[in-house]
Amino acid sequence: MKKLAIVALAVGILCLVASANSFAQRGISWRGGGGWGAGSTYSRLYDPNTVVTMTGEITRIDKITPLKGMSYGVHFVLKTKDETLSVHLGPAWYIENQEVRIERGDKVEVLGSRITFDGKPAIIAAEVKRGNAVLVLRDKEGFPMWSGWRRR
Repeated sequence: MKKLAIVALAVGILCLVASANSFAQRGISWRGGGGWGAGSTYSRLYDPNTVVTMTGEITRIDKITPLKGMSYGVHFVLKTKDETLSVHLGPAWYIENQEVRIERGDKVEVLGSRITFDGKPAIIAAEVKRGNAVLVLRDKEGFPMWSGWRRR
């Protein structure tokens, strides 16, 4: 009976060590914010040379996964005087925890990098202004605010 208790304890300790090691590995692969980190393929799409300011009305807000392997993010469809295009904001876990809220029907001003995404015009937003409220997402070089503490 005593030997059985020792074996059970040893197996329990091994399981605990194995699960802790597995959890630590998953934590390391998650770093960078689910593919939204400053050095990611997606974040490198932001080009300070293509920054524009556009105004219009939000006609739809959706969750999207821009590239395979990323966590989902938030974008909205902006209808301007001349066109309708997608505005990419950032990872949902960041956007959903900001004080500035945007909703369908809001009139906004968007500052961001104009890109082509999936063959269509889009903007990766740096700022979204609604009235006096400003949702700041990136700095002038396009560095994401959610990655700020990792800045070199």
